[in-house]
Amino acid sequence: MGRVHVSRHPLIQHKLALLRSVDTEPKKFRELVREISILLAYEATQDLALEPVDVTTPLARTTGMALSEKIGLIPILRAGLGMVEGIWEMMPTAEVWHIGLYRDHRTLQPVAYYSKLPVSPTVQVCLILDPMLATGGSAVAAADMLKRWGAKRIKYLGIIAAPEGVRFLEQHHPDVDIHLGVIDERLTPEPSAPGDPPKGYIVPGLGDAGDRQFGTG
Repeated sequence: MGRVHVSRHPLIQHKLALLRSVDTEPKKFRELVREISILLAYEATQDLALEPVDVTTPLARTTGMALSEKIGLIPILRAGLGMVEGIWEMMPTAEVWHIGLYRDHRTLQPVAYYSKLPVSPTVQVCLILDPMLATGGSAVAAADMLKRWGAKRIKYLGIIAAPEGVRFLEQHHPDVDIHLGVIDERLTPEPSAPGDPPKGYIVPGLGDAGDRQFGTG
């Protein structure tokens, strides 16, 4: 069964406060996404399998450990792109496969527009990367695609989540571990007056993670 892991790391909590701020400009925002992603990946990969390997040091031969599983990084376009670079530096042998999903702002349902997965799985562990777990629709759709592909072990890494999104992902994929920086209060409801925020945004959240990374908001 999958589990929900919410980080208590002081560095993540500190960087989350900076990430949320409306005064954080895109360059700094991207740097924070990268840094938080590295810390989340460190926590999410503590159970990866290892195998012994022979190592020759300048003084002697010894036995070290090496990863025995291949890792796949699956960023959900476009906001998930910002999470890849830092994690890839930690695991340079990881494969990266992109999944393109966007949320229909009227129905809040995910719409798939891109997938370049190979014919059959080439990795043993898949890490879905998406900064925001709001309604959970995109996360569920990505996990659906990976399971149809044949993925056996999937983890979700997100920076900020809404309780509604966590429940939705757990309901549809109870075997997927969920690693998060924080779970926020709620999602915004249907707007009732001009100027209200759109439906389905995380509160307090940070706005649109894609727009804030790429300066398009």
